[in-house]
Amino acid sequence: MLLPERYLSKGFIFTIDLFLTFFSLIMAYLIRFDFIDFYELFWIKEYESIIWGVPILLSIRTLSYIITKTHMGVVRHFSSEDVEKIFLSISYGTIIITIISFCRYYFFDGISLLPKSVIIIEYLGTLFLLLSMRFIVKIIYLERNKIKGEKERVLIYGAGKMGIITKNTLEKDTDKKYKVCGFIDDNLKKDGMMIERVMIIHPENLITQIEKLKIETVIIAIKDPKINNKRNLINLCLEKEVNISTVPSLDQWINGDFNTKQIQKIKIDDLLGRKAIELDIKHIKNQLENKCVLITGAAGSIGSEISRQVIQYKAKKIILLDQAESPIYELNQELISIHKNINWEVVIGDVTREDRMKKVFDLLKPDLVFHAAAYKHVPLMEDNPAEAIRTNVLGTKILATLADKNKVEKFVFISTDKAVNPTNVMGASKRISEMFCQSLNNLSSTKFITTRFGNVLGSNGSVIPLFKKQIEKGGPITVTHEKVTRYFMTIPEACQLVLEASVMGDGGEIFVFDMGKSIKIIDLAKKMIKLSGLELNKDIEISVTGLRPGEKMYEELLSNDENTMPTHHPKILIGKIKEVKFKAVESLIQELINHTINQNNELIVKKMKHIVPEFLSNNSDFSKFDNV
Repeated sequence: MLLPERYLSKGFIFTIDLFLTFFSLIMAYLIRFDFIDFYELFWIKEYESIIWGVPILLSIRTLSYIITKTHMGVVRHFSSEDVEKIFLSISYGTIIITIISFCRYYFFDGISLLPKSVIIIEYLGTLFLLLSMRFIVKIIYLERNKIKGEKERVLIYGAGKMGIITKNTLEKDTDKKYKVCGFIDDNLKKDGMMIERVMIIHPENLITQIEKLKIETVIIAIKDPKINNKRNLINLCLEKEVNISTVPSLDQWINGDFNTKQIQKIKIDDLLGRKAIELDIKHIKNQLENKCVLITGAAGSIGSEISRQVIQYKAKKIILLDQAESPIYELNQELISIHKNINWEVVIGDVTREDRMKKVFDLLKPDLVFHAAAYKHVPLMEDNPAEAIRTNVLGTKILATLADKNKVEKFVFISTDKAVNPTNVMGASKRISEMFCQSLNNLSSTKFITTRFGNVLGSNGSVIPLFKKQIEKGGPITVTHEKVTRYFMTIPEACQLVLEASVMGDGGEIFVFDMGKSIKIIDLAKKMIKLSGLELNKDIEISVTGLRPGEKMYEELLSNDENTMPTHHPKILIGKIKEVKFKAVESLIQELINHTINQNNELIVKKMKHIVPEFLSNNSDFSKFDNV
């Protein structure tokens, strides 16, 4: 074995560097004298320069190596940064030697410290030898640690710094067998060029090259890829049954270093996500800074993310309100571990308890309210209409009324696309809450704002976590209907738009978010199976179970009677909703709430359909009350 398993010591590397420097100096003299009469010329004609020049040169080189710490690096991991350090160390040393030689010749005894040709040859020789030694050691280690046999053939998406680091990391990895066959780059001008002896491939030629090179895996290693390009690449890899993974962003690297264990499987979010939203940071900050902000449902998917985002804008105080003890405890612990010197308070409470909510407003005096507390599961609420009304309608009524009495600046109600032409109890309960907030806005100094969006990726109880669990258990994946479609948005994206809408809202608006294109749920299931490395109908099956009570085939963001107006933000529209009078709505809603006391589901749903005439039950026993 040529080299030891352990790292070469710093002292050993330092000694080798000095030896190579001395060897380079001897070779410089030999070249200068053409290897002829070396003894006579070296010791007689050049004696005056040698007795001073050689010791001074070696001393300067020694000092420069110590100062720049060229011997401190791990040679087997020799990098471009080490090349730069060695180049600068030797170059600075040569400049100093040249200056000293110049000064001696012109200001002292007319003798050069070293001949000019020797200085130049020694500089080039030392630079070459020190770099070559490190490259040779690195190559020996790499070759020795390479695993023999078949290697996983890989393409790296991204020919920039991250891509090159990924390539070098894969090639150094001793635990797995990788062969990097090329880089993928969106720049057509780079197509066919080479980086570190590896070809760059444009996506237009990707299908051909995947087949030609027998690619098994594509690794995404680019900081901010264009969403459409990334999505097209993932879809192509799924179609060609090529594994696809991603490298985490630079801020997630362990101590600034990247290793193959950090390579992650691509997530379904990467297929559904969109370009990052541009927010009006200044106006959001102005609205939240030095304000007391109440967030209800703070432990839920939306509420917790709103909490995380609001806390970054340095509100005077944040009230995190939820009745779910364990989830709100976990959120509190998360915030404690991340944020210091931020003032927030956890309140355990049920939004349907008016006495408890009144105490919160009286003592903590919130300036802004983000109301996210709600029951949201369609099938469960279809079986429990009384509870849907209690939490979603009564809870909203209590909070909105208290906000009005306490002159809260803004009350932001988190609604849903299921409130549009509702086909289920849950959607209708949210529409009734919208109506109450909208009607109260006309009589109040508080600005009541409603935000309406569709499904969020990864929220509690949503389809994607369900599919993940079903895949982990070996299936089957259950889909209610082959034609069911849904809009999707990431949780951070939805909450960012809520904050943006809260800033631009002047009261009474229902803000509708651009959710992009709706997606077939069965297509989503098929892609999740492929992303898990499984094969449909071989490893796992999809079972079509039929629409659940109250479930829609597709979701809408606006009803037939509504249209939109644009705002300054391209992803936020204002829905033009028919106005409703507070007195009429308030009395109807109170009658509805009174029905919850007796738990008479049929009376409750009848009253809901009276308040919301467009509420037509779908696949539900309550459809018998439609148009009654």
